[in-house]
Amino acid sequence: MDNTAQGLDSQIQKLEQSLQAAKLPPDLLEKANGMIDILKVSLRQGGNYSNLEGATNYINVISEIPFESETKDILDLNHAKEVLDKNHYGLQNIKDKILEYMASLILNMHQGQSLNRAPILCLIGLVGTGKTTLAYSIAEALGRPIERIPLGGMGDVRALRGQSRLFADAEPGQVIKKLIHAKNKNCVILLDELDRITEGARVDIMGALVELLDPEQNSAFTDHYVDYPVDLSKVLFIATANNSTNISTAVLDRLELLQMPSYSDEEKMMIGKNYLFPRITKESGLPPDMLRIEENLWPAIIRPLGFDSGIRSLERTIEGICRKVARMIVEGKVKQGAIITLNSQNISQFLQV
Repeated sequence: MDNTAQGLDSQIQKLEQSLQAAKLPPDLLEKANGMIDILKVSLRQGGNYSNLEGATNYINVISEIPFESETKDILDLNHAKEVLDKNHYGLQNIKDKILEYMASLILNMHQGQSLNRAPILCLIGLVGTGKTTLAYSIAEALGRPIERIPLGGMGDVRALRGQSRLFADAEPGQVIKKLIHAKNKNCVILLDELDRITEGARVDIMGALVELLDPEQNSAFTDHYVDYPVDLSKVLFIATANNSTNISTAVLDRLELLQMPSYSDEEKMMIGKNYLFPRITKESGLPPDMLRIEENLWPAIIRPLGFDSGIRSLERTIEGICRKVARMIVEGKVKQGAIITLNSQNISQFLQV
């Protein structure tokens, strides 16, 4: 056996080991073993190995799909409340609805029932109102990994559902990729910006989403690349959108819409002082308590350019302040251990207006 054949034989052996280690359904395992048998025959006969790369990629993908692996859920509503309060200020009505929703999920899980019998949450609101971070908090409260599929600008249903292996550049869709990355069949999948799918692909993608979100269909979701039904019934789907105008009626029928309110100035001040400012100063590498902001300056920091429904502008403003201070430290303009206090006299140096 020449060196090329030895290398091919070693590669085939690795594929067999991957299959042995993976916990695949019997019929899918049989299909994969059949592919390996064909490769072995080609190796013995010195035939064509052009399908080796395709078979290798396919077997690597199906070996990583978590058909059996799942995390143990945290079925504690008090813990969920603590997580929501820790990560989000205000939004009491939204939090109450989420806790009611999670209480229903917890009861279903205690009784061993499928999660997807509950409506899929869809958080509707303007930019920066906390939709995505709320989804991450729900995942944290349940103790599950979360994966995000950005639908904004998606222009081809194959990005979601995968492409047939008949094509040279075939690969699985985002659903299977996220499931593999999470390494759990009961992860949370965030369908972000549901209303921003491109016009030309909207019908096809909405059709795929109907299957994803339908409890009668998603227990056997078929990705065109994998070409085998994958059970998504234990995945918790959460969606976000700016509005519901561009979401199809069939998809809306499977969603429970939660309208996110705009933040008041008082809420923004509390979020800025108690949530954003401590986090951003730490992320910017500033020493603790080095940077202080006088109380009367917060209104100017909250509204440097006028009203904003969310908190992204506030976050960017605080980031800009912290970066300016970081530069002053690196350039040696501030002595070690010094305290910088933003006041009405120097605030214009730090605000990016």
